Amino acid sequence: MTISEFIAQDGVLVVQPRMGFSDPDLMRRGLLAVAQASARAVATITLDSYTRVNDVPAAAVALRDGVPLNGYPILNHPPSVTRAMVEPLAAAGIPVQVRHGSALPLEIFAALAECGLAATEGGPVSYCLPYSRVPLPQAVDNWARACDLLARAPGAHLESFGGCMLGQLCPPSLLVAISVLEAMFFRQHGLRSVSLSYAQQTDRRQDMEAMDAMHRIAAVELSDVDWHIVLYAYMGVFPRTRSGALDLLGDAAELAVHGGADRLIVKTPAEAFRIPTIEENISAMEYAAAVADEVARGDPKTERLVDTGVYAEARTLVDAVLDLSPDIGRALRLAFARGVLDVPYCLHPDNAGLSRGVLDDSGRLRWSRVGRMPLPRPPDPGPGRSTPSADLLSALSYVERKYDRATL
Repeated sequence: MTISEFIAQDGVLVVQPRMGFSDPDLMRRGLLAVAQASARAVATITLDSYTRVNDVPAAAVALRDGVPLNGYPILNHPPSVTRAMVEPLAAAGIPVQVRHGSALPLEIFAALAECGLAATEGGPVSYCLPYSRVPLPQAVDNWARACDLLARAPGAHLESFGGCMLGQLCPPSLLVAISVLEAMFFRQHGLRSVSLSYAQQTDRRQDMEAMDAMHRIAAVELSDVDWHIVLYAYMGVFPRTRSGALDLLGDAAELAVHGGADRLIVKTPAEAFRIPTIEENISAMEYAAAVADEVARGDPKTERLVDTGVYAEARTLVDAVLDLSPDIGRALRLAFARGVLDVPYCLHPDNAGLSRGVLDDSGRLRWSRVGRMPLPRPPDPGPGRSTPSADLLSALSYVERKYDRATL
């Protein structure tokens, strides 16, 4: 069953872990645990960090020496092993998505085809700029060929990671724009089933506004394909207390329901310390699903969305990129080369690095500098008012402090 078919069955929020293990038997146990969980869930195979950079020999050495990896090395295990590993999920009608993190995913996508897998995620921008030093034009070309390959698979589905750029301190309008543009890139290369991502940020009302903007723009730009929105539980520094972490995850589940997401990528209370176990992943999934069910059964939110300009900014950025070229890949390359898109705090050589995002006194993300992006210029903070390192570190830990303090 495809992800889209699975989501469409009963309208219940679908939850999903980010689980990955190098041992096929352990990975199979994790997949079966997801299938048996008390939640409507999509299963995940997260690939290891060697595979993400196509270092197959290093993964082979680790497997030979019995060193556990932080994910599943799909390029090292025979396709027959992977097919046998996922077969029980296919028989049970549970979709499996492969999560990889690669700027150059063509070999990975070819392996998916050999293994009978057709759902994955990432993007030419979102898996290049934050995670690699690969030149953006090279990543775009590789992703174009990878998408062409994936599109030939029955039930192919591709999820943009564009709404999660760097995880935090990126104002929502840019997250919305990149996610929409990557989904349009996928569509241009033959994908008919896509999803757009958005990562929970620092303010629920602003997140609601951003998700509404994503719905509105996708309804126009992706009207000829099947699409849905995926929400990620907070991608930044996670609370260190268990109750604080669960409160944050519960708020993500509530945001997913009221923001119109169909799928939620969960995080666990172990995130602040180490890679979660199978049991911790399942517990977090079931908790999020229970909160979402309670929210959905309760009184619907009647809070009016306040327009602070997220939609207008996102629409402006999408239009500015589309004006550069009818070919989305070329448009993305030109957009970053000219600073039309500019991710704050991103050190990749192909990112202009002129923009900055800040937290205001209310905890909302705003632009302090927009560089050459076609957005309204924020007020000049005056001499000596740039973001010092102490303020940056404080902003990065804002959510952690907020939820841990509420607990303590």
